[in-house]
Amino acid sequence: MKTIWIVISALMVVALGSASAGEAPAGNPAVGQKMFLQCRACHTVAANAPHSIGPNLNGVVGARAGTRKGYNYSQAMAAAGLVWNAATLDRFLTRPSAAVPGTKMAFAGMAAPKARADMIAYLATLRASRR
Repeated sequence: MKTIWIVISALMVVALGSASAGEAPAGNPAVGQKMFLQCRACHTVAANAPHSIGPNLNGVVGARAGTRKGYNYSQAMAAAGLVWNAATLDRFLTRPSAAVPGTKMAFAGMAAPKARADMIAYLATLRASRR
């Protein structure tokens, strides 16, 4: 298990780049997983788990925003045309209502770049389920 986290962390460092001026810091998926506990009030992550107040986030990285079957997205999210990657997730997690005006997500956002990087690193570990 430890080896898997090391490999995932290394991949995220490559994917997100090094933390120099103007670049996002590398994320730690283990820290992001702990932070995600607060997100579980609205989101599920297990493969094939039902949607909750918010959509299931299994396989979110690489997915088109607003397209998960069985979830009633806001018109704004359904029309956003986003593909969730490190950059779009970073922008959305900073302040969801600014990134997608009209989103149903009530979360105010995450100000700290490192916290967002950790969350994105964790979300990247979730594998796409068959939906």
